[in-house]
Amino acid sequence: MKLGKRWLPAHILVWTYAVLLVVPLYYFLASAFKSNDEIFAHPFAPPSSLGLGNFRTAFESADLGLAVVNSALVTVFSLALTLLLAIPASFALARSTGRLAGAVEKVFSLGFLIPTFAALFPTFLLAAATGLFHTRIFMVLFLPATALPLSVVILVQFMRTIPPEMEEAARLDGASTFAVLRHVYTPMCLPGIATVLLLNFLTFWNEYLYSLVIIGPDPAQRTVQVALPTLKSITGTDYGVLTAGTVLTLVPVWLVYTLLQKRMQQALVSGAVKM
Repeated sequence: MKLGKRWLPAHILVWTYAVLLVVPLYYFLASAFKSNDEIFAHPFAPPSSLGLGNFRTAFESADLGLAVVNSALVTVFSLALTLLLAIPASFALARSTGRLAGAVEKVFSLGFLIPTFAALFPTFLLAAATGLFHTRIFMVLFLPATALPLSVVILVQFMRTIPPEMEEAARLDGASTFAVLRHVYTPMCLPGIATVLLLNFLTFWNEYLYSLVIIGPDPAQRTVQVALPTLKSITGTDYGVLTAGTVLTLVPVWLVYTLLQKRMQQALVSGAVKM
């Protein structure tokens, strides 16, 4: 009983936090099935019907189908390029012990100090100079550059926990450096790779500022975050339609999180055990 009383404040805080999360989520989902009149008259009442009219209107008005495809293309290719660059770089830094390796790792860490908006104008000039302005290709090349600092820092820490004896055994079997990376380090760092994938997916999918400036509002190329604001109107916004459109754009995020959450939990647990 004494132990239960000790944990009572913690339980109260946990349930309070859960309510603070659930109430806005309920309001958000319920509003997607309501009209403006219902949202303002009875904001927390359940929707009178579960019709998909708002979703259909949002999908057609903002051309969300094409926007989702554009976002998926930019996100998938950016993630692939990020891993292609981050995994070998992390492997080299994790195995190196000299001062140069430490200096390079600190350079990667300095990437956290650069605000996102600070690089906007140089990035705009670079896109114009390369002839890739208003193209998705530039975003595929640019987004991995913004993700490399975090990706390298996370993967380096995971790879340093791998016993050197694993690599020595592989070397005795005649494995090359690439084979060691592919068959030893990469499989053992899957939780870390899943963490990097999930964090970068959320960043790439929700990216708005650079997509708006670099790709622009062209319906044929714009991403989903640029397409969503087109549901807003100066004369009057249908918030039910806007909420429904937002729900549609969150479905891929939910799917990816569902697929990768176990790996990410493994990464968090293994990190706590190693500490």
